[in-house]
Formats: sequence, C-alpha cells, structure tokens
Amino acid sequence: MNKLLATASAIACVLTGAVAGAQDYPSRTIEVITHAGTGGGTDVTARMMMLGASKELGTDMVVVNKAGGGGAVAMDYMLTLPADGYSILTFTIGHAAEIAKGRTKMTLEDIRPIARATDDPQILMVKCGAYESAEAFVAAQKEAPISYGTTHLGNIDDVSAFMFTVKGDMQIPKIVPFEGGAELATQLIAGAVDSAVLNLGEARSQIDAGEICPIVVLADERMAGLPDVATAKELGVPVSFSTVRGFVVPAGTPDDIAAKLEAALMTAMEQDYYKEFLTSIGLDASSVAGADVWGEQITTMTTDMETALTELGFIQKK
Repeated sequence: MNKLLATASAIACVLTGAVAGAQDYPSRTIEVITHAGTGGGTDVTARMMMLGASKELGTDMVVVNKAGGGGAVAMDYMLTLPADGYSILTFTIGHAAEIAKGRTKMTLEDIRPIARATDDPQILMVKCGAYESAEAFVAAQKEAPISYGTTHLGNIDDVSAFMFTVKGDMQIPKIVPFEGGAELATQLIAGAVDSAVLNLGEARSQIDAGEICPIVVLADERMAGLPDVATAKELGVPVSFSTVRGFVVPAGTPDDIAAKLEAALMTAMEQDYYKEFLTSIGLDASSVAGADVWGEQITTMTTDMETALTELGFIQKK
C-alpha cells in the first residue's frame, strides 16, 4: 500500500510540475535557430520578429546560427533539443527541399508550425517588351521551350520554372543558373535568358526603371505591389511557389506553450514596425499567418518540392 501511495505521489508531483512549468513559461532565454548568416534575409526576418515577440513573452530571445547543408544542420540540431518551447526553428522553402531530398534526419512529423513571417511569391519576369501579355508568354512556351534564369539549382527557383511549364502543358524550359539576383536581373536585361525567376525585392530598381517587367506571379492571389500582374492560376496553371519564411517548434511541444508562442509571434508581426519591414521588401501584411495556414503550406510545398525535384533528377527513387 505504501508503495502504491509513493508511486501515486510521484506521478502527482510530475503532473503538478508540468502544469507549473507551462504556467511559468517562459522563464529563460528562447533560442531562435537559423541556418542563415548575419544580415541574410532569413536572419533579418527572425530578428525583426524577435523585437516584438521578446516583449510579448517577457523574456530574452537569441539567434543561434547553425549553418550548413542548406538548412540540414539547423534541422538536425533542432532534433537534439527538448520540446519545451525554448527552441524555435526558422523554416524556409529551402528546408522543405532538404526534407524532400532526405538530406536531414528531420521529417514533417518532427515539427509543429507556429507562424509564417514572410510569403514572398516567385515571380516570372521578362525584359520589357519581349512579350505582349502573360497569355502570349504562355502561348510561346507551348510552341517551343524558352530559357529561364535562376539563382539556385535543385531548389525553389528552378522548381518554380519547371512546375509552371509542366502544369501549364508547356515545353520544358532550359535552366540557366546565376550567382545571385542582381546578376540575374542584369543578364535578363542583356538578353542572356528569356525569363527570370525572381522575387520583387531582387528586381525592384529595374522594374521601376522600366527595364524588367513582371509577367506572372506564382501565388494564389495578385500581389498588392503588382496589382496588374496576373497569377499563374488566373492563366489556368495551378502553381503557387514562394520564398517563404516562418517558425516551427519540435512536434512534442505542449499545446498551451505552442499557443502562447503563436499568440506572441502573431502580435509582434502585426505591429507597425514589422509591417514597415514587409513594405521595405515589397510585401504586405498578408505575409503573416498563423499555425493552421502555415502548417498546410509547409505540407504542400514539401510535397510539391519532392515531385519537382524527382522529375528534375535531384531525387533518385529506389
């Protein structure tokens, strides 16, 4: 009997401690893990979120950089940490690609979505005057393949071009990689490629100068900053790809702690300073979304990424 009482007492203490821990959360510094170097887009996005979220949570937040493997090192590091709400991973389209390729131990079952921070649609751009309209751009590719400039291979840029043409029943494009967005924009103007896969911020100055024209947005809805540019879906091509960044925690994180994190991050990213940050990179408040929307997007983009990378030969099926 004494043994049973002792066991019951121990269980009660554990449960009481768990409840107290949840009520007291957070009581120490929260790590925000990123694969990006200081000053990069993902790093800056994380730090902008942290400005407000740390105040909402009443604790310090610190960036922990785990570079390497296209995000795989950061994801594998997350897997070594307890699911207690003190570690948040910045999750991007690149992470989805690494999961699809199997280059990390992490799977979608290992993470719990918290909030999306940016949703920067991929945009197909051309030299102004090259095509009369988006419809003409699509029609030309049904007749013969064109060249697409990208800043990655085996990632979001070439996947976007490939999926756009495949799902639009167009000719498979020739992919030409460049070192970065600035070089790609310059080479598009020079005529080195027929089209380029870019984000709005990467070609803003050339667009304003009338040298580069966005022709198709790979998003569900038109962008506020490009209200006259049609989406792929309006053209009958069911494709949506974004350079997306958001936050996840280990899957076993308790519901109440995850809810507290989501509320804090959403409140922070709804503040004027964060909206101004979004505006500065060509986005708007629609970038920010909660756990439900973000979770669905993570699943969809990982599935689409796996399909496209397999077709492109970056994933070899056994």
